[in-house]
Amino acid sequence: MNYTLFNSKYNILLLFFCSVLSVYAQQTGLKGKIIDAISGANLEKVTVSIKKTKVRVLTTTFGEFDFRDTKLPLGEQVLILSKQGYITKRFPIIISEGNVLDLKKIDLQFDFNTEQRQIGTISLSDHELDEDNDIYFSVSGLLQSTRDVFLTAAAFDFSSTFFRPRGLGNENGKILINGIEMNKFFNGRPQWSNWGGLNDVQHNQEFSLGISENDYTFGDLSGTSNIIMRASKYRKGGKISYAISNRSYQGRVIGTYNSGVTAKGWAFSVSLSRRYGKEGFVEGTLYDSNSFFVSIEKKLGKKHSLNLTGFYTPNRRGRSTAITDEVFNLKGNKYNPNWGHLNGEIRNSKERKIEEPVFMLNHYWSISKHTHLQTNIAFQTGKIANSRIDNGGSDLIIGPNGQQTYIGGGRSANTNPVHPDNMPSSFLEGPNPTPLDYQNAFLAQQHLINNGQLNWGDILQTNQQNAQKGNNSTYILYEDRTDDALLSGNMILNSQFNTYITLNGAIGYKNLKSQNFAEVTDLLGGPGFLDVDVFALSSTGLTSSELANRAQSDLRNPNRIVGVGGRYDYNYEIKASAINGFLQGQFKLKRVNFFLGGTISQTLYQRNGLFENGYFPGNDSFGKSEALSFMNYGVKGGATIAINGHHFIKLQSVYFNKPPTIRNAFANARYNNSTIAKLIGEDQESEKIQSVDGSYIFRSSKIKARLTGYYSKILDATNISFFFTEAISGSNVGFVQEILTDTDKRYIGGEFGIEYQITPTIKIKGAAAVGSFVFDNDPDLVLTSTSEAFSDIEGIQSLGKSALKGYHIAGGPQRAGQLGFEYRDPDFWWFGATTNYFSNAYINISPFARTANFYQDTDGLPFNDYDEDVAKQLLQQEQFKDYFLVNAIGGKSWRIKKYYIGFFASINNILDQEYKTGGFEQARNANYRLALEELQRDTPVYGSKYFYGYGTSYYLNVYVRF
Repeated sequence: MNYTLFNSKYNILLLFFCSVLSVYAQQTGLKGKIIDAISGANLEKVTVSIKKTKVRVLTTTFGEFDFRDTKLPLGEQVLILSKQGYITKRFPIIISEGNVLDLKKIDLQFDFNTEQRQIGTISLSDHELDEDNDIYFSVSGLLQSTRDVFLTAAAFDFSSTFFRPRGLGNENGKILINGIEMNKFFNGRPQWSNWGGLNDVQHNQEFSLGISENDYTFGDLSGTSNIIMRASKYRKGGKISYAISNRSYQGRVIGTYNSGVTAKGWAFSVSLSRRYGKEGFVEGTLYDSNSFFVSIEKKLGKKHSLNLTGFYTPNRRGRSTAITDEVFNLKGNKYNPNWGHLNGEIRNSKERKIEEPVFMLNHYWSISKHTHLQTNIAFQTGKIANSRIDNGGSDLIIGPNGQQTYIGGGRSANTNPVHPDNMPSSFLEGPNPTPLDYQNAFLAQQHLINNGQLNWGDILQTNQQNAQKGNNSTYILYEDRTDDALLSGNMILNSQFNTYITLNGAIGYKNLKSQNFAEVTDLLGGPGFLDVDVFALSSTGLTSSELANRAQSDLRNPNRIVGVGGRYDYNYEIKASAINGFLQGQFKLKRVNFFLGGTISQTLYQRNGLFENGYFPGNDSFGKSEALSFMNYGVKGGATIAINGHHFIKLQSVYFNKPPTIRNAFANARYNNSTIAKLIGEDQESEKIQSVDGSYIFRSSKIKARLTGYYSKILDATNISFFFTEAISGSNVGFVQEILTDTDKRYIGGEFGIEYQITPTIKIKGAAAVGSFVFDNDPDLVLTSTSEAFSDIEGIQSLGKSALKGYHIAGGPQRAGQLGFEYRDPDFWWFGATTNYFSNAYINISPFARTANFYQDTDGLPFNDYDEDVAKQLLQQEQFKDYFLVNAIGGKSWRIKKYYIGFFASINNILDQEYKTGGFEQARNANYRLALEELQRDTPVYGSKYFYGYGTSYYLNVYVRF
């Protein structure tokens, strides 16, 4: 070997490195590495900043940070280290010119108080999403991931009253998991139950409030939350927790383990949980839920990573219902008429089952240091089933000449304990009740007080007697089923061109095949069920043959007897697809940050009928409907102006339109192919949405505050509802579909949140929301029906305008306020309490009652006794009473070597306040004369129905983390 040459090269190389080190040593620098205090794992994306400056960097995947290329302030400074879920660390440093300050390893302590608050956020808001009764909970209430003072109040304390931030339902917000949108095609809402119970793996979230900028999607009015379920992003370690409660469920157990990233680039995470209870706060509300989650990730070199995630959360829940004041006064807010005892066990006739597993594959590509591409694909399948009793069972009778007729059909009063015919008020509805009427009213009252539950024994006995006579079941239990298969995919690009400009873009596609049908689940002791509509026999002017045809659910299989597992009544498919694109630029200047974004999309729907319904023969119900296509777009922009280091102004505006959901695109998809466009004789409009908001934000070491004002309008909305009425002019009774089109809504209000850190351990806080959410026009109203409620042969009746302008939109209190405090001890225990005030909550009004039909007699002319002043009184919207709720929360954790043991506890509504969370007017007697009769009664027979909040309730969670 030529040692002279080797020494020569070695000397040159050594000289080079010495020169580099010499140059670096002459620079002013600051570097270090940040690790988890317990596991020692490297912490990525920790924000490292110098107080009172804009100097900041993020740590790398190795937990390292280096200010080498940054001009640093000299002298004594305060370094701040912060990361979501960890306790922020501040400590003094001295930066000397020409010297590199190497801080070596710095550990951050996991913030168990934050984790406890996250546990509380999800658990305190774990209410049933009941679309049928128009109950919602807010997106930010369940999955908010910011420390915004107002949103924290909305999440913890306002959500139990079904308070909606800015008056908006959760169909106005977007939920993403690993960048893939989870909102449903059918109603635009996220299906929370699909990831319920997975609290431990939902902590990594990115939330954009309202219409602000978002890195993944254009978003919506209520904001966007992206839940990151990626194996490499979970903190290494395991956790086991157990909770008890008297709210939705009685017990819950969760076990989770995260491996962290191994030396070979693998990471995995698993989580299992079970939630259970024979009943929650409300009687008969069974809770039976299991949750399974797994995520596996492999880092493929330095630039690529592949993540596979799957979760399956089958759950079954017993449902409650709205009740009248008459029922509430006799039975209280825990009463639920949907259940009864069968063989000594509680059995609820109305249960909801959801089994929709989700699988997703995500590819992450770091094209360069500042450009990242995420490619996602997801598949979701499974079913949603809602059970109930069908009392329309009948028997086919063939006459001597071959004519067909049907006899049978049960009475809903026989199965519903609170049917109006069973209530005391029904015996006293006449103007001059007799002593016998009072006696019957008393007996009905005592029966409801002492029993008042569904009588499964009588139902089974009726069917068993039918079987002995060779007849069909009168009653069955069935499920309304939706079986979906959804394929989703998108690509998301994030590129930071330089310090000032960042570009976000995405393109996505979704394809849905949805099967919808009714399925018999229990014959309740009977032999079979005749699949006909016995109520069709009330039709007039038809021959017996025509009546027999009209009664058929499927003309291609007439007079079919169905058993358990058989599809009946309705059976159809929906195919839907959507493609969308999104582009956004974010610009950061010295004192102003601003963004501009846009989106474009196309959505397609089509129904395919698998039954030929007797009311709608031929292509009116069987085969494919016309294809619906909606092209939509949107633009938004905003700016944040830094007045100085403490004061900020934020302004934003948006305009976009979005298609009607599947639910609101077809007139009655269960039975026919009619679209809303066909019904109204013109193309159905997409919803048009416009909004502007402005915020003043103050931040200091002790005070955090935000004051926001907003104005939003939703134009040309469509809504479909179903009800039974006796108030249609010129008719007797009918079950109808109410179709409200071209509806405009206006939302104006303000939000305020402030917290003041009095001492390092004591914080006081306050929050307030003031809003006015009203209908802004008189929309068009059309009724359709398959009964003889209309003389119109097409079963369609336009009632013209519904006078809704100025009425309040229902959906929880429109005003809310909070005062509270929190104490956090350095010894890892904390306690807090809040007093919360709610007002201006309104009942959901009947649009049908606000049409000309309200004052018209059978001849189409106004009632001769019509009094406009009395009518105004009858149509005045009910406002619920104001109320206060006092809540308390607290927790404690202990560190024992490498283990953390802790608990979280909360008590809501400590003073056991009774209050209404919502309700709706019944449309059964929605005309002047019938409504006046109801008003003049001591107890209305068909009064409004209400939902009530929980009384005093508790939640306790204990855990061990390792």
